[in-house]
Amino acid sequence: MTKSVLILGGSGRFGRNATRAFSASGWDVHQFDRDQDTLVTAAQGKDVIVAGWNPAYPDWARQVPKLHAGIIRAAKTSGATVIVPGNVYVFGPDAGMPWDERTAHRATNPLGRLRIEMERAYRESGVRVILLRAGDFLDTEASGNWFDQIITTPLAKGRLTYPGRLDAPHAWAYLPDLARAAVALAEKRHDLAQYEEVPFPGYTLSGAEMAQAISRATGQIVRAKTMNWLPLRLAAPFWAMGRCLLEMRYLWNLPHALDGTRFNTLLPDFQPTPRDEALRMATAHTRTTPTHISKSTQTSR
Repeated sequence: MTKSVLILGGSGRFGRNATRAFSASGWDVHQFDRDQDTLVTAAQGKDVIVAGWNPAYPDWARQVPKLHAGIIRAAKTSGATVIVPGNVYVFGPDAGMPWDERTAHRATNPLGRLRIEMERAYRESGVRVILLRAGDFLDTEASGNWFDQIITTPLAKGRLTYPGRLDAPHAWAYLPDLARAAVALAEKRHDLAQYEEVPFPGYTLSGAEMAQAISRATGQIVRAKTMNWLPLRLAAPFWAMGRCLLEMRYLWNLPHALDGTRFNTLLPDFQPTPRDEALRMATAHTRTTPTHISKSTQTSR
């Protein structure tokens, strides 16, 4: 039986990796074309909708509620299951550790509140939803996230520039693995709750541990140093993206991890990429292609 998926944001980080993973698993993959398609029409006959749209931070307040309301309408009309890539912004600095599907959403900052409201809309919508929650992304190509634009920029010189405490554990997700998990959950969607929240355990690494792991993975001695936030603070009054990045700074100093108990229960046979191998793949392009922070940065993930 043909399995059909509609990818929203197929050129983005999660959408691009989801496209590859669904294709590799034999799904009939359709990319949404904003210039030609209407969402309700494009969703007809699809089993799954991947909600991969992710506007730039400064546009979240204006775009996120509208975009996801449209996805919910399309899912109601088509009967499709929606896969939502969730993040850890909803928890806030006062949530208990580790974070799992039962952890209260206590964020009070604007970006965190927007994510809380977005998730509430899905939870109360009546459509079938799989929310796959992950930490910061490790991608296999330069995609404008913290890892390739900031952390590994000086890697050729044997350094990492880390945005927070070097000893604070931080949640990471290797995107090819996250996308494979999305496919595996999609394929058992009828066995899940109508609204299924699944934390993706990924890797938990401090800045110091990341430097050690990249050293092992690449054979290059790498040392981590703490990032200087002063330029961002000076630019923030004139740069909306800078203000948003500062708003989420606390996550780089707050020790956190995602509990994988629910994930492992649902997908007991899932084989993650070994951590050092994932870091080797995630740094291959950064060792040859210079990157820099720019005003076009879209998200910290």
